Amino acid sequence: MTVLILAGGFGTRLSEETDFIPKPLVKIGGKPIIWHIMKTYSQYGYKKFVILLGYKGSMIIDYFSTFKYASDWEITFLETGLKTDTGGRIKKAKNIINKRTFLLTYGDGLADININNLIKFHNSHDGLVTMTSVQLASRFGVLDIGKENIVVRFNEKPKENEAWINGGFFVCEPEVLEYIDSDSTAFEKGPLSILANHGKLFTFKHDGFWKCMDTLRDKRELDGLAKLKSPPWEK
Repeated sequence: MTVLILAGGFGTRLSEETDFIPKPLVKIGGKPIIWHIMKTYSQYGYKKFVILLGYKGSMIIDYFSTFKYASDWEITFLETGLKTDTGGRIKKAKNIINKRTFLLTYGDGLADININNLIKFHNSHDGLVTMTSVQLASRFGVLDIGKENIVVRFNEKPKENEAWINGGFFVCEPEVLEYIDSDSTAFEKGPLSILANHGKLFTFKHDGFWKCMDTLRDKRELDGLAKLKSPPWEK
């Protein structure tokens, strides 16, 4: 099964790094975050990758042309345009997908997700897309306030109170491409919303580790975790 990785965005919220390099090449523990993502999939036997390029895409090609990655990884680089949105990037891989089920994720998120369990869940329903969903712990404590404004209980970052959000790590049937109209189609706002309305979007709830590298603060947190003997996203 082919793994598509969205790696073409500008990464503007991490401009301290992305003014110079594309976001997927930002290093976590000395290795680009995209390398960590690919390692997650390869640990479950999925080693055929299509990297959907855009902003500074040539730097990603240059990196993998010089870096000695796993010898059994098969990497295809697909230039999808500088301003193409996520849906448009995916549709440009139509010929590579070749009417087969495919895996898809973003080039900036790490998780200890069990890919085999994700695919098993996808195969158990008749939907066109399975989207992994995660809960984020709040950055702030939550107060239970009683009479006369007395704090009854203080909960530090109660994750269970948070909504489930899109965590990437999709499994998609090829028919999903029919829901993508043009290069400007955002996969999240158009196709996924339509599929949800049609009862064809399912979610795999992941309650383990997940972290998206949106900001410099996120990058530093992931860097710190990478120094552990067993980083939480590794199998």
